[in-house]
Amino acid sequence: MSSDEENGRSLVAGIRAAILGGEFVPNQRLVEADLSERFTASRASVRAALLELANEGLIERVQNRGARVRAVSLEEAIEISEVRMVVEGLCTAKAAERVTKDEEAELAGIGESMRQAVASGDVLGYSGLNERLHRRIREISGQGTASSVLERLRGQNVRHQFRLAMYPGRSSVSLPEHLAIIDAIRAHDPEAAEQAARAHLRSVIEALPAADARR
Repeated sequence: MSSDEENGRSLVAGIRAAILGGEFVPNQRLVEADLSERFTASRASVRAALLELANEGLIERVQNRGARVRAVSLEEAIEISEVRMVVEGLCTAKAAERVTKDEEAELAGIGESMRQAVASGDVLGYSGLNERLHRRIREISGQGTASSVLERLRGQNVRHQFRLAMYPGRSSVSLPEHLAIIDAIRAHDPEAAEQAARAHLRSVIEALPAADARR
């Protein structure tokens, strides 16, 4: 990879992280000159990075007004979760087929940490473990294409997911769902793993409207 390509990827990653981390909020205008100064990059590089992020669905181009962070509606968030339900079901089933003994122990450890986070009321810690669990399942599955799709969808839906994570009592609901996923993977039962993943995403879909209403 050339230095220009590496710098371009770094720039895209930097802007993406700022969006996912909440530094740039929905509908916020992204000014090329400001981004160029912040990330020490040329205007042309910034323009190319914004185009890539537009293709990912994180920003949108507005005629005569440049780029802004794309706001995802509740309806679209539900559609995204419905797609996730299918693709994550696939990844979870594949993970059950491929998981090693060491990975089984790792997933069990994540599950135990999730139990402790819920017991102590550590909502942010639980949210981080939730993301870690889903990421490791994707990695264990070996489904590169599906993982790329899910990562893009997660980026588009991150704000709705955060609202849901902060919804009172949500972690107590999702904990047994995640533990069921872990148990099915560790049992090398692809069918049960896929069903557990789908059940979890159905629960997410059902809870999104209430979480969205609290903002």
